[in-house]
Amino acid sequence: MAPAPFVAGVPLSTSVFKADIFKGKVLFCTGGGSGICRGMTEAMMKHGADAVILGRQINRLTKAAEELTKSTGRTCIPAQVDVREPKTLAAAVAKTIEQFGRIDYVICGAAGNFLSPISNLSENGFRTVIEIDTLGTYNTIKATLPHLRKSKGSYVHVSATLHYRATPYQVHVSAAKAAVDALSSVLAIEEGPHGVRSNVLAPGPVANTEGADRLSNKSNYLEMKQTLPLGRVGAIEDCANAGVFLFSDAAAFITGQTIVVDGGNEHLRTSYLPYPQAVLDPASIKDMIPAKL
Repeated sequence: MAPAPFVAGVPLSTSVFKADIFKGKVLFCTGGGSGICRGMTEAMMKHGADAVILGRQINRLTKAAEELTKSTGRTCIPAQVDVREPKTLAAAVAKTIEQFGRIDYVICGAAGNFLSPISNLSENGFRTVIEIDTLGTYNTIKATLPHLRKSKGSYVHVSATLHYRATPYQVHVSAAKAAVDALSSVLAIEEGPHGVRSNVLAPGPVANTEGADRLSNKSNYLEMKQTLPLGRVGAIEDCANAGVFLFSDAAAFITGQTIVVDGGNEHLRTSYLPYPQAVLDPASIKDMIPAKL
């Protein structure tokens, strides 16, 4: 029998940091309705923070906010936004200030991705990912920065490792996330004198996320599980715990950095897709690629 493809990460708990380290603090998280960003929000709330989660699907956000409030004992509220539209972010910031009076931490996690070779990628498809990932991060920073200056707060931008080495069929998100990394670095040096920190969290392959489902399949994860130095694929909890660290006082002198959470995968990484046949014959993975982008 083949081994299970996924192994859970360290549980979201208060065993490392005190349960109240974020008491009285407020988290503002784009993309917080699901996946890694929801996991990061849950971890912050378990350590005392209240939160606002943002995204386009209000039903999913409302359900997630109710579940997070119930499971953590803190307050989480949903706010419907499109990070490409600054007015929606401004309204969400106003709602946050009205509810909580402050913003201390921001997770820029809204993202879009799909598989496509450059030859099949439309200008609109490329632009859409750039607008969500890069422009959306910029818009989120612009909307929240005055409040983070007041609170001497901190940003964590959820990036990726795809652009560290060329990844086929990922030109759009590679370009977008490389820009996010650069944006964070400049933000760190410009806003450091104001007491604001900015760091990047770059997950590698993380199980049970939308991105993982779109970019890979069970056999890929089985292979990575056998080759990764730590012997397993990443879990949402791994990213969540790293986020707690970056926002905590333990990281008070860390800014402008990228924390890679990938179990050592970047040092060994090969393409998610079989190379070169996937590039020479896109039909070999046709079930993973939309017909028109």
